[in-house]
Amino acid sequence: MKIFAAQVEEGKEGKDGKPSVGPVYRNLLASNGFPSVDSDLNTAWDIFSMSVQKYPGNRMLGWRPFVDGKFGPYVWKTYKEVYEEVLQIVSALRASGAEPGCRVGIYGANCPQWVEAMEACNALSLICVPLYDTLGPGAVNFILDHAEIDFVFVQDKKVKEVRLKILDLHFVMVCFTSLTAEQKEMAVQTGIKPYSWDEFLHLGKVNEMEILPPQPFNICTIMYTSGTSGDPKGVVLTHETIATFVSGVDLFLDQFEDKMTVDDVYLSFLPLAHILDRVIEEYFFRRGASVGYYHGDLNALRDDLMELKPTLLAGVPRVFEKIHEGRETFLGIGIKKALEELRPLRRRIFDALYKYKLAWMNMGYKQREASPLADLLAFRKVKARLGGRLRLVISGGAPLSTEVEEFLRVTCCAFLVQGYGLTETCGPTTVCFPDEMCMVGTAGPVSVYSELRLEEVPEMGYSPLDDPPCGEVCVRGKTLFSGYYKNPDLTRESIIDGWFHTGDIGQILPNGVVKIIDRKKNLIKISQGEYVALEYLENVYCVAPIIEDIWVYGDSLKSMLVAVVVPCEEDTKKWAYSNGHAGSFLELCSLVQLQNYILSELKNAAERNKLRGFEHIKGVILDPRPFDMERDLVTATLKKKRNKLLIYYQVEIDQLYEKLAPGRR
Repeated sequence: MKIFAAQVEEGKEGKDGKPSVGPVYRNLLASNGFPSVDSDLNTAWDIFSMSVQKYPGNRMLGWRPFVDGKFGPYVWKTYKEVYEEVLQIVSALRASGAEPGCRVGIYGANCPQWVEAMEACNALSLICVPLYDTLGPGAVNFILDHAEIDFVFVQDKKVKEVRLKILDLHFVMVCFTSLTAEQKEMAVQTGIKPYSWDEFLHLGKVNEMEILPPQPFNICTIMYTSGTSGDPKGVVLTHETIATFVSGVDLFLDQFEDKMTVDDVYLSFLPLAHILDRVIEEYFFRRGASVGYYHGDLNALRDDLMELKPTLLAGVPRVFEKIHEGRETFLGIGIKKALEELRPLRRRIFDALYKYKLAWMNMGYKQREASPLADLLAFRKVKARLGGRLRLVISGGAPLSTEVEEFLRVTCCAFLVQGYGLTETCGPTTVCFPDEMCMVGTAGPVSVYSELRLEEVPEMGYSPLDDPPCGEVCVRGKTLFSGYYKNPDLTRESIIDGWFHTGDIGQILPNGVVKIIDRKKNLIKISQGEYVALEYLENVYCVAPIIEDIWVYGDSLKSMLVAVVVPCEEDTKKWAYSNGHAGSFLELCSLVQLQNYILSELKNAAERNKLRGFEHIKGVILDPRPFDMERDLVTATLKKKRNKLLIYYQVEIDQLYEKLAPGRR
């Protein structure tokens, strides 16, 4: 058996009230200690400034201008052009009173201005504080107040939201584009000095000043992470932490035959306010490669794919599930939908080629060598739907279902890997290897500058010394956050003896690879004493084509699971047409026949994935409206707020349990 991680410490039995802990694992590249970090790469500013020297003429940041009522082809700024504008922003900030340590908010969708503002913070030893583009004004206002923002860069459509909380503050606001006369007047009336982008650049041109580069120990960013309850937490990341992470990616990728080049292109649509997109872009800047930003409409992302032709695509599982299933309202890329439209003979040929290539991949052959004929006859068309040049696909944020991962590994003619990490670990702390089919369904081994172990969760029956070893994932190392901003109690609660307790339940496989089972607090015990991993089940059930989204619920006083299901409107209408039902989507969702059909689809998914009987869903509530932030049911990263969901659906859940088991509790 091939081993992917080095065990550097033995596990220990718990005593004196302390829990048992499992063995400590490191990346094989760090089995004898963490490798030395590049001596020239100590800060986030080094990442960018060194690439400006090496690759001044390379394309760095791309976007699609809106011209004559439509989005045109990508337009690019080179590394040198970006650097020159960054210096102007630095001068304008200094002329406006910015000093090292000031907090600078950045609020808006991904775009070149976002990155230029971030790099100006790095050059001037300012602290970059991303504001969530995907959250409402409530969280934005909390961050503005909690971080004590001194300056803010903001997208034009977000100006009004920023104004809501800063009536009693005096600071500078710079718009990504331009401000209307009304916006300027409103800003001035509330004590804000407003600038359009061009005005601020001009201020820098006429007030040239030197940069004030940071030290490794300086704070680079306070990145707020939205929890499933309570206010956002400010995660403090230093320059050294980010630079070390980038060095680790260098070492990790150097193991493989396929190398990253200056010709690689990343399509950025995950929010820059979140850690995964941020560290991917940092690494692309490190290599002198290009980042193109999507034009703002995820439902038309395919247009960006065809225009940009990226070599790297990163997303959360829901994105890849929708690419896999092919919702007409999302991406327009759907693979399975395209297959359904094939004639029966061609579909059988596709299935045969799929099984043939998968068999060779499972025997250890590389993806591109497993069946060139299958790629030529069938899968190159899948690749074409993703732009035609894709080499690597990264899934993060939550576990990707095994079914979807395997399908995309075979069909998209690119490497697909999962990773696991948090803002607190500066992004992926584990990552899968390309071409290793034994890692399907896992998060991979621990990264180069991290150590990982499992800790016992006795109240849930998990022990890292059992077989298989399971427990709370704990991480330490050189890419860990410094603490939570203004929250020492939470920091002490989360980091114990140098180990960050993630709150995630993991399992270590015999080959040293990590598998994330669920969130610690989302593991419940039902009445017969069995533990149920709710997020894992949602991951399994959501693959059913008619399921747009699902929230699985269990009560410790009851013996069965129920769920709230958001059906896919397109598939629901197809079902209705085939079964002689008519009506609006809302009316269809009230049909008992549809409930029964969805239950049968959930049962099929459970049986395919060999779920145990108590993990089967016994009753469903159908809601035509997606779980959304407007009702406070999900976070900015679409993680379910289970307590809020329970409150929202409590009456219907109680009625459903009454119907399923009259008189029983």
